Amino acid sequence: MNLRELSDLLGLSQTTVSRALNGYPEVKEATRIRVAEAALAHNYQPNTRAKSLATGRTMSIGHVIPLSNQHEMVNLVFSDFIAGAGEAYAREGYDMRVSVVDDSQEAAAYERLANTGTVDGVIVHGPLVNDARIPLLQKLGLPFVVHGRSSNCPTPYSWLDVNNRSAFLRATDFLLDLGHTRIALINGFEQMDFAMRRRAGYADALSARGVALDPSLTHAFEMTEPFGYAKTAQMLDADNPPTAVIASSLIPAMGVRRAVEERGLVVGKDVSIICFDDALSYLPNGEGSPIFTATRSSVRNAGRRCGEMLMDQIAGRTTGPVHELWEAELVVGGSTGPAPTR
Repeated sequence: MNLRELSDLLGLSQTTVSRALNGYPEVKEATRIRVAEAALAHNYQPNTRAKSLATGRTMSIGHVIPLSNQHEMVNLVFSDFIAGAGEAYAREGYDMRVSVVDDSQEAAAYERLANTGTVDGVIVHGPLVNDARIPLLQKLGLPFVVHGRSSNCPTPYSWLDVNNRSAFLRATDFLLDLGHTRIALINGFEQMDFAMRRRAGYADALSARGVALDPSLTHAFEMTEPFGYAKTAQMLDADNPPTAVIASSLIPAMGVRRAVEERGLVVGKDVSIICFDDALSYLPNGEGSPIFTATRSSVRNAGRRCGEMLMDQIAGRTTGPVHELWEAELVVGGSTGPAPTR
C-alpha cells in the first residue's frame, strides 16, 4: 500500500497522513492514532526516498565509532545500545549510518557529516569529563543527543544518562551493611564521565561510614574480563585482600569471579561481588535467578530512548535541550553475603 492508497482509505489528504506519521505537532492526537493504526493494519511502509524529498531530510542517523582497541564503547554494551536505537529508527523510517574512523580523525568525521548533509543528526557515545565533541557539534549546528553526560561542558545539550554516582553509592552501602570494609573497585577509564561518577559514589559511601579509601583497592582501565581477573588476582594475593569487589560491568565481573574461584575461594561467602549490569540481551546475568548482585539498567532501552529523543529534535517536536536521568535498580543475586571473619 502506498501513501495515496492509505490516504484514500482514511479519507484524508496525503499531506495530513504524512504529517501524522511523522509526528508533526499540528496534527490532532486522535488523527495521529487513527493514521498509525491504519498504517500498521495495512502494513504501510513509507518510501524513504520520497520522504526525504518531501521533508528535506536524509532520513539517516549517524554514529561515529573511533577505531581503538581500548575504548569503552566498542563492546557488547555498545552493540545492545545500537540494537535499541535501530528499533526506534525503524519505526520512523530512518536508516543508521555507522562511520568507523581512527581516533585522531573523529572530529573531522563529524565535520564531514555536517558539511555534506549526509545525516540528519548523530548520537554521541562514551562522553569524557571534558568532551570537545559537544561544543564542536553545537558549532556545526548538527542535531545530537549524548548517551551519558560531560560534567565540565558549560553549554546546554540533550542527554540521557544513568545515575552512576547513585548506583555505586548504593552498591557500596549494600556491602557496608553486610559488614565489608575492604571493598575494591574495578572501574572503567576514569577520564570518562560515567566512570568518574561511579568512583565518586563509591568514595562518598565509604567516607560517610568513616571507612578510609585504600588506593591499592581501586583500579581503572578498559572494562574487560582479563582486566577484572588480573587486578582481582593481584589484590587477593596481597597481605590484606578485599572481602568484596564492585565491578563497573558484568564483563570484568566475570574476570573477578575467575580470580576468586581459581584460589579455591567461594563467591558470596569468602568474597562478595557486585557489578553494574546493563541487562545485555546476549549476556544475561543468569536466567530467573541473578548470578551477580547488580545495579541494573537496560542499555538497549537507553539506545531506543536516545533514538527517540534525537528524532524528536530533528522533527522539531521538542524545543531546547532534553535531559533524562535514569536510576539503576539493585538486584540481589548469589554473589554477595556477610563479610567473612578473618
